[in-house]
Amino acid sequence: MVDLFLNRVLVENNWDQDELNTEREIIGILENRIVLLFFASSECKRCQGFVPLLNDFFKRLKDPAYIEYPKLLALIFVSMDRSEEQQERLLKEMHKKVLFLAFEDPYRKELQAMFRVKEVPTAVVLRPDGSVLSLNAVQDICRFGSDCFSNWQESAELVERSFMLNEEFDNLNLRSATEPVRRLKYKTEDDKRKKKWWKLWGKDKDTYKEEDEKDEAWGDERKEGNKEPWRRVKEKDSKRRNLLR
Repeated sequence: MVDLFLNRVLVENNWDQDELNTEREIIGILENRIVLLFFASSECKRCQGFVPLLNDFFKRLKDPAYIEYPKLLALIFVSMDRSEEQQERLLKEMHKKVLFLAFEDPYRKELQAMFRVKEVPTAVVLRPDGSVLSLNAVQDICRFGSDCFSNWQESAELVERSFMLNEEFDNLNLRSATEPVRRLKYKTEDDKRKKKWWKLWGKDKDTYKEEDEKDEAWGDERKEGNKEPWRRVKEKDSKRRNLLR
């Protein structure tokens, strides 16, 4: 999928219309994602009627206002308009996170020929490896909305790292599939230190003072105990010297 747009310029449909033109930027936004190529024209009444449905579809999969973790989906608008003004007119109606090809980019025509687009609106769904999952998903989006993404994801064998939703697990925070394994693996002395800290946290100052005094006394005894073997050695040495005299 990434190969389709390497050495190309993708533009973000935001206020500044930022350009993504480096290999790193293109890979970062398209790698391991299902890509939806949206072919449309502002002169087409069916396109005008479909854009609000597409916006709702896209928002429910990518917008933080609707979902906590955005889905692995990229939407690229490929204009079939006859002028840049017409293209801009349709872009104003579309979501700000949509990507598009500049009007002067001839690659728009190449994509149209590559996927044999004969009518608009057309929504071509591509797997992460670039293979075609659906030549036109307009009807599916109109009928099933954002639910059809689950079918695409299953067909593309696309695995998300975070898949547990709060609605399904009321008492759990969002976690990845490997989270229980990591908790077991890294439950070491660090957890023991935390446990001790929380026990101490609930104690009063007098208790702290008593424990400090015990620790100091134990340290003094340990120091004295360490000295005892040296004293015995010194006593034996002095006895030997007296016998030699």
